[in-house]
Amino acid sequence: MSTEKVKNKRITLKDYVTGYPKEEDLLLGSSDLELKVPTGSNAVLLKNLYLSCDPYMRGKMSKPVVKSYTDAFIPGSVITGYGVGKVVDSGHPNFQAGDLVWGITGWEEYTLIKAPEFLVKIKYTDVPLSYYTGILGMPGLTAYVGFNVISSPKKGETVYVSAASGAVGQLVGQFAKLMGCYVVGSAGSQEKVDLLKSKFGFDEAFNYKEEHDLNAALKRYFPDGIDIYFENVGGPMLDAVLLNMRNHGRIAVCGMISQYNLTEKDSVHNLFLIIAKRIRMEGFIEPDHKHLYPQFLELVIQYIREGKLVYVEDIAEGIENAPAALIGLFSGRNVGKQVVLIARE
Repeated sequence: MSTEKVKNKRITLKDYVTGYPKEEDLLLGSSDLELKVPTGSNAVLLKNLYLSCDPYMRGKMSKPVVKSYTDAFIPGSVITGYGVGKVVDSGHPNFQAGDLVWGITGWEEYTLIKAPEFLVKIKYTDVPLSYYTGILGMPGLTAYVGFNVISSPKKGETVYVSAASGAVGQLVGQFAKLMGCYVVGSAGSQEKVDLLKSKFGFDEAFNYKEEHDLNAALKRYFPDGIDIYFENVGGPMLDAVLLNMRNHGRIAVCGMISQYNLTEKDSVHNLFLIIAKRIRMEGFIEPDHKHLYPQFLELVIQYIREGKLVYVEDIAEGIENAPAALIGLFSGRNVGKQVVLIARE
């Protein structure tokens, strides 16, 4: 019996990007694909259901200059990222057709995963499958580790979250409220500011684009200083935060999205305050903490079921709209976690 063949729509990188990326940097094409893993292979063939748009992907679009924690995309090749998929065919004993999984996959309708041991089987399906690109996936574990592990929080402390309405920030604020902290977030529109207070339970929130003096804004919300800063943006915001940190404060450095598209990075002038205030500032990445995923999953799924955690997604439909969804991250076009629906289960 002949194997079914399909036209597999896919997104490739046109060329390395300098400065702000454009939709035209990502090309929609297709290739012929047999819906079967090669004979004798341990590979898994996935039908991709959801693709995750994440800020770290911008770094992968640039020509590699220094060694990073993740390899750059290759021009002309399919780009990759986190996603949710359904197993169509498997040569691996741990995966069967019909299994639902999440992990790194191609930006295409179907992907042949040659190292499926890095895929995570989806345990709970009483929540939207798209959650495994966000609250129950990499961004969720990032928020959990960055706040609960890296930041060493204590009840009653003051917490500031930048890019607070994004995939990670919205969760950090909620984790902090569950800990009994005072939480302030910043975002780039009034709609997002309202969301932080009405949906996610932040004590206060402000639109950083409307603040001409970030130092004064932070002093307004933190008259006694900041104990924990969850860093997502870098640049002038980090400089202002350092002026407002309390002695022995902690800064969990998750990202610096304000710098990703700049050919000349902003300088940070107040780094001496790390010494003067005995601040602990630590960068981290989610892959280093995969061993915590099982306990994280059990905790967060319970919080979701009890209504203690909520999550907002911004879902684009169709692989043809994936480039616009990803590029929109860097101008703040999305409200909540940006996801692309590729196919329904």
